[in-house]
Amino acid sequence: MLKTFFSVLLISVSIFANAQSLNEKEKQIVKYINDHLEDSKKILIESVNINSGTLNKEGVKKVGEVFAKELVKSGLTVEWISLPDSLKRAGHLVASRKGKKGKKLFLIGHLDTVFEPDMPENPWTILNDSTATGQGANDMKGGDVIIIAALQALQNFHLLDDATIVAYFTGDEERAGTPTSISRKDFIERAKQCDIALGFEGAQGLHSIATARRGSSSWKLNVTASTFHSSGVFKYGYGAIYESARILNEFREQLSTEKYLTFNPGLIVGGADVKYDPTKASAQSIGKDNIVSPACYVSGDLRFITEIQKENARKKMQEIVSHSLKGTKAEIKFSDGIPAMEPTDGNNKLLKILDKATRDMGIGETIAGDPGSRGAGDISYVAKYVDCIDGLGASGNGAHAPGETINLKEFPYLIQRAAILIYRLIQEN
Repeated sequence: MLKTFFSVLLISVSIFANAQSLNEKEKQIVKYINDHLEDSKKILIESVNINSGTLNKEGVKKVGEVFAKELVKSGLTVEWISLPDSLKRAGHLVASRKGKKGKKLFLIGHLDTVFEPDMPENPWTILNDSTATGQGANDMKGGDVIIIAALQALQNFHLLDDATIVAYFTGDEERAGTPTSISRKDFIERAKQCDIALGFEGAQGLHSIATARRGSSSWKLNVTASTFHSSGVFKYGYGAIYESARILNEFREQLSTEKYLTFNPGLIVGGADVKYDPTKASAQSIGKDNIVSPACYVSGDLRFITEIQKENARKKMQEIVSHSLKGTKAEIKFSDGIPAMEPTDGNNKLLKILDKATRDMGIGETIAGDPGSRGAGDISYVAKYVDCIDGLGASGNGAHAPGETINLKEFPYLIQRAAILIYRLIQEN
């Protein structure tokens, strides 16, 4: 607790000492944010206390209603994007305004969390003077409120006049409705009309943001084999379980040292009779120790930093699968998920702009974080169309887990950071 207090004190002293690096309008923005911090926290608390698990469509819409009411105060026009019933998702909230000056900005948030109604409740709770807990507090209702609070501060001084802003809050980031060609169609089309995308997923502190994020895809391995008494296992054939083990181990041996490339077998089932239900991600099997298994099924994910890395990994995995053990046959199928947000010169330019802003604020330098420390996110769907950075949201720990927390001391500085970044970008030609 004492360490936290002194680290926050040092930040505050540094910001106070270097505030003169901001222009007068930016100082007014900072003051407005600080003066209205309690209002921002009230919005955050209200949204956290609404369960909005991805499959809880009504809950997702209720959070959307809370945010829509606040976004209107920023002079934005609000609309709800419905999805086909077949996708079983709530839809998306979009707030926008059009203008002719500065960069056209696409701000990304999401309304849903991983916490469905049948999971244990975790309402907003203050743990100490710097930390609170609550479902989605930092992933990513905290980030959503940062967007809202930053826009309200800018609107108060008429700084959004004649600017183009699209604030897009998806309702199914944690479990995107499939096919994504439908659930992300409007999202992608609107982003294409902008110059820059800013993602407000959780921040890794005040000094690091993401200029790249790994993509995510999946693979399914089916292995079949001749079956007979186990006494003949090394004479007549090795069976499906041995073949699956060979394939998985060769994946590990041949590909596991490549930077930013990971592949994880999340489920494996083998035996005499195998059944897999993809809708529930569950499996059943029947087998005996004295029978060589005729079937084995494995499902897993594949994460990558570029499309080239993904394709090369798939080719190598396919090659490994093709070298079947005696008496076995294996087939692997790949499915695309979220693409990679690849590192680009444009993304690095945005980092420099943000770094200048945080130095002017007195926070200090901002660097690019390790892409391997983040999962995939919505921003990756549009990364090939616009320059982008992510990780501009709230800071905290334990995202996706019971007891997820938000750092309350850093929260106001992250709102200030977002507002000043947006302000400077909409001033650019």
